[in-house]
Amino acid sequence: MMAMEGVATAVAVKLPSFKIIRRTTTLNFRSSRSFRSFSASASTLREGDPSASVSVSLGDLTRPDFPILNQEVNGSKLVYLDNAATSQKPMVVLKALQNYYEGYNSNVHRGIHFLSAKATEEYELARKKIASFINASDSREIVFTRNATEAINLVAYTWGLQNLKPEDEIILTIAEHHSAIVPWQFVAQKTGAVLKYVTLNQNEVPDINMFKEMLSTKTKLVVVHHISNVLASVLPIEDIVLQSHNVGAKVLVDACQSVPHMVVDVQNLDADFLVASSHKMCGPTGIGFLYGKSHLLSTMPPFLGGGEMISDVFLDHSTYAEPPSRFEAGTPAIGEAIGLGAAIDYLSGISMQKIHDYEVELSRYLYESLCAVPGVRIYGPAPSENVYRAALCSFNVENIHPTDIATFLDQQHGVAIRSGHHCAQPLHRDLGINASARASLHFYNTKEDVEYFIHALNDTINFFNSF
Repeated sequence: MMAMEGVATAVAVKLPSFKIIRRTTTLNFRSSRSFRSFSASASTLREGDPSASVSVSLGDLTRPDFPILNQEVNGSKLVYLDNAATSQKPMVVLKALQNYYEGYNSNVHRGIHFLSAKATEEYELARKKIASFINASDSREIVFTRNATEAINLVAYTWGLQNLKPEDEIILTIAEHHSAIVPWQFVAQKTGAVLKYVTLNQNEVPDINMFKEMLSTKTKLVVVHHISNVLASVLPIEDIVLQSHNVGAKVLVDACQSVPHMVVDVQNLDADFLVASSHKMCGPTGIGFLYGKSHLLSTMPPFLGGGEMISDVFLDHSTYAEPPSRFEAGTPAIGEAIGLGAAIDYLSGISMQKIHDYEVELSRYLYESLCAVPGVRIYGPAPSENVYRAALCSFNVENIHPTDIATFLDQQHGVAIRSGHHCAQPLHRDLGINASARASLHFYNTKEDVEYFIHALNDTINFFNSF
């Protein structure tokens, strides 16, 4: 058990236990605060559904679609608040995976028999669904990768190594995820390019004015998150892209925390590259995607060599396929791509705008409720009429280590949050801390989840302060 220096802690540890439950636990500490309701059918929200008659919150409505949420953990009803790390999967995604493996499991692109043709059709349909979901102009601008990390590395090792030279500058923010920092450190070491970092302003948001001052004709690439996985801040990507393009720089956007929670339109953003991961948007693990403008992808060399990515192979050289095949060497994650397509259908059926609107209110409720807990320090900007916070809060409690908090919440209350540096060590150092606790929401969470979390957190604080 970790503890802050000079602070004694003790936790009664018990082995996890799991039990499927069939009834929702009724909490006796409901607030009187009103919350937006949606009229919808019992299982899945569909815009314009004439059968919609029951007024319930989006969270209440969609929870039955996620069987994992209907269980007990350590003797308490599971409250899952670790969605910034990964989301849960609805039944339609689980069924899509099962249908693929039971009904048409086959390799794609290389067979003429029925199973291969069916698998190829569904695999490529998933690519088209992603393109439509983020409003790419062509599905060939979508490259399947293992995850967003691989997508960033793909750009680094193809576009980066080919285009960057000594003294060229790459601008990042201090709040980037490690996966958006480390690949560019590799590239800088190989090319002589220089990494420059935008720090935080007084509101604990990457300083856009500093960013604008850093821009120059030496700037060749800007790597920036859309939403911070620690600060919950939302950056003005359209403005960042415009300013970057004015000096001739390309822009790569890490959209892992935005694509699952809001409408993302790559044509409006005008970003050159954008990455996201399936597992954060209700899809399977093991697959993500890179969006790249067609004219850029066509100039980039292959990332990996092997089958699928070639046009012709000779003994002394090879020629390569056009994008996106050029970047998809070997047998791909076929079932996972199909599952991601099913997840996109599910999210689109609800409407990303509806998800965003619901999470705006739920996020504010979480922030305000957490602010009321004594000794809590929340990181990132305060929400206001002009400032939107994403649906997560990274925080610390005075004199209690975040890992102790997360452990006690899990073992004594069944509440799942995350503790640690959240793959953002430079940001944590800048904030003067080693770690933080993080509660993060998705559309299947409810106001009652937030209330139970706050109740459990108060109990946790009281326990540790009793020593």
